[in-house]
Amino acid sequence: MSEHETYDRLIALLDAEGAQYRLIDHAPEGATEVVSELRGNSLAQAAKCIVVMVKVGKKVTRYVLAVVPGDRRVDLNAVKALLEGTYVSFASRDIAERLAGSVSGTVLPFSFDEKLELVVDPALLEHEEIFFNAARLDRSLALSTKDYVRIAAPRTEAVAG
Repeated sequence: MSEHETYDRLIALLDAEGAQYRLIDHAPEGATEVVSELRGNSLAQAAKCIVVMVKVGKKVTRYVLAVVPGDRRVDLNAVKALLEGTYVSFASRDIAERLAGSVSGTVLPFSFDEKLELVVDPALLEHEEIFFNAARLDRSLALSTKDYVRIAAPRTEAVAG
């Protein structure tokens, strides 16, 4: 799925579900700290989305889309423990981008691939709105947190360090 298709799929989903959101156009940027400044949101409201690879035993590999507040880091050991894994690392860039359907810096806090398990840290959900790049470096989305939880149906676990 290309970035354009991922963006279109996201907007179609949000519209079909009646979500409250607004689009924010800005200079192309994927770094959470910089894009949060461009958008005017606090780092704690920014959804930092990281694809993590977890080995469970010798033969099973699982991928998790870990979503944490922009002012925090993904706690890899927490993700590993959550899946009862034996090894954990960040997914390679090509695998992360393929599973997410967009380039690094634009990964959505949604999973459109059944091989990518969505796990969100509860600290992100403490705000009325969350902000994230909308599968594009030049456009972000401010989304009602209630609508995000209702539509994305994430597993909520402490995965931020």
